[in-house]
Amino acid sequence: MSTIRHVALVSESNRAKMNDLLRVSAALQKQATRDLDPIWEISSTVDAFAKLEDVPDGYWPMIVKDDIGFNAAGVHMDRDGQPFALISAADSVDEWSLTASHELCEMLVDPSGDKQMTGDSPIPEQGRVSFLVEVCDPSEASDFAYSVNGVLVSDFYTPHYFDPMKAPGVRYSFTGAVTAPRQVLRGGYLSWKNSVSGDWFQETWFEGSEPSFRNIGPIDARQRGSVRAFIDRKTAALTAKVIARGRITSHCAGMTVVQAQGSLAANAEMWRKQIAALGGRASAGRAKSARAKSARSARKSAKKR
Repeated sequence: MSTIRHVALVSESNRAKMNDLLRVSAALQKQATRDLDPIWEISSTVDAFAKLEDVPDGYWPMIVKDDIGFNAAGVHMDRDGQPFALISAADSVDEWSLTASHELCEMLVDPSGDKQMTGDSPIPEQGRVSFLVEVCDPSEASDFAYSVNGVLVSDFYTPHYFDPMKAPGVRYSFTGAVTAPRQVLRGGYLSWKNSVSGDWFQETWFEGSEPSFRNIGPIDARQRGSVRAFIDRKTAALTAKVIARGRITSHCAGMTVVQAQGSLAANAEMWRKQIAALGGRASAGRAKSARAKSARSARKSAKKR
């Protein structure tokens, strides 16, 4: 039986209001339970809280703030070694919900930020290398996002992403946007360690007509916090730009919150009518019972006379 991971979504932002927080947390819970958990074999809950002081012990907080700074956004570790995420708020719910989904998926799949998978390097002469497991990075751009309950969430890759070769009928990312092992889509990136040199490399596609490679050097194990935290600092500003386009560029998203609201409003009206009808029947039943009781009392009085 797998351990259930509990995540708390909290807003300390003037932009992310409580009604938006509740809507996004419900979408993230559905994404985690329906989409992510079965593929990566993890169990999780996502709940919204009004403030950090309300978050119970054992929950991993994701905090939405107006101003974090590019180098602070992403997943970090607290003094007890537990993960927490900082999310930059935006005027568009679709933008910060996409960031929240990205951080949630990566935190659930790899809480420590150090998980690695061995595979063939995109640079052939390097041979076998160790890839950092960041499930959203290769298809992190909003172009490849999809919607849950009308809320924009991130695509993520499956464990087959590190297969040695492409095979028919295999799913490499949830939306199907990634079509081959270790593929990097426009706006995404992939990070790995060359075990011979000890240097970390990236394949990135933030600009130009095709991906490019870069050597970002060794990572100091004493200062980095986690490999993921170090990598996030290297790419945070570029990641923010490809997520910022939100639903405008997403071709996998489906219906928007505005479109979903029509259906939700109809459902709410239906439930209110049914509740009112039940209340009316209950009132009628009470009135009938009262009349019957009154009649019984009258008959008893008549008999006594």
